[in-house]
Parts: sequence; structure tokens; C-alpha cells
Amino acid sequence: MDKFTKIKSIPAYLPIVNVDTDMMIPKQFLKTIKRTGLGKSLFFELRYDEEGKPLKDFVLNQKPYDKSQIIIGEKNFGCGSSREHAPWSLLDFGIKVVIAPSFADIFYNNCFKNGILPIVLKDEEIKELADYSKNRKEITIDLEDQKIDKNDNKPIIFDVEPFRKECLINGYDDISLSLKKTKDVVKYLQKKKKITPWLFSA
Repeated sequence: MDKFTKIKSIPAYLPIVNVDTDMMIPKQFLKTIKRTGLGKSLFFELRYDEEGKPLKDFVLNQKPYDKSQIIIGEKNFGCGSSREHAPWSLLDFGIKVVIAPSFADIFYNNCFKNGILPIVLKDEEIKELADYSKNRKEITIDLEDQKIDKNDNKPIIFDVEPFRKECLINGYDDISLSLKKTKDVVKYLQKKKKITPWLFSA
């Protein structure tokens, strides 16, 4: 997993309540177990018409939002069925941060596990950032200091669990965290071999 650095981008605003995982990545794209290649299918039914042509009205099909690394959403973002393909598709598109008033729990946890920072803000703060999006203004997400810099000397402060923050900054996924314990595992096995050698005989 890539280390999370400061993210500077014009955010894309998606003014839809209850964005579910099927909306993010429809079921016909769940056949793959690869984390790459899903970005083109992100919000497929909102981005393309029946002939597969991009819909000009959808925000991620418009410049400069087609290069956004930050999505601003509304309440209950990521609801619906549990599918890790949802954060995979966001990440493959280039989204590193999702900001919303609330998230579905499973999606929220999956974001952290895949290198995406989900940020919970108040409704009035969402509205303020939505205006920045509409006016094509950049914002900077500073995870280290837990703030959103809007270049107006009035940063928005956000909360994040210390452990999850550490994992994102250092690029630790579940496998990386397990490998950090390699020395302890080896030491434990060596001890067990001395105590119960018959368990390790071929």
C-alpha cells in the first residue's frame, strides 16, 4: 500500500445521499480479484449512457474533476453490500480522500485498509467544501496535522484514529502489519520447537 502524503486537488462534489457500493461499482464488474482496472467502471451507470458513451453532466466526466483525488459526498456514503471492489475502483480512478457527513461502517473500514482516507465532517463544513468544488478551488488534505487547508487561514480540523493514521502514513496494510511481527513469530516457533519438538517433526 502506498504511503499517504499530503493530497492537493480540486475536489469533486457528488450531491447524492446514500451512495451505495453497487452505484460505485455495479455487480457485473465484481468478477475480477485484481485491484487495478476498475477505475474506468467507477460510477458506471452514472458516467455512461446505454451505448457506453460518457455523460457530460456527470461530475467525474468534466474537467478538472476527471483528475480529482478528493470526492465530497453526502450522508451514508458507501452503504449497501460489502464489497472491497468499491474502494478499489475509487483508488484506481485516482481518489485518495472521501469526505462526507457519515459513512457506512464496512465501507469506512475498507477505505483505510486500501489506502483511502475517509473524513467525517459537519454538514456546514461539507457545504463549504462543496462551494470550493463548484468554484474549482484546490484544497489540501494534511493527514499529519489532521487538517484541510483551504488557503484562507481557516483550516478545517478532522478526527482520525491514531492507529489508522499511522497505517496510512506508513503504507501499512494487513499483510504489512503481519510481517512487522515476523521476528516475534520466529522467536515463538523456536521456543515451541524446544518445548514440543514432536509437533514439528516431518
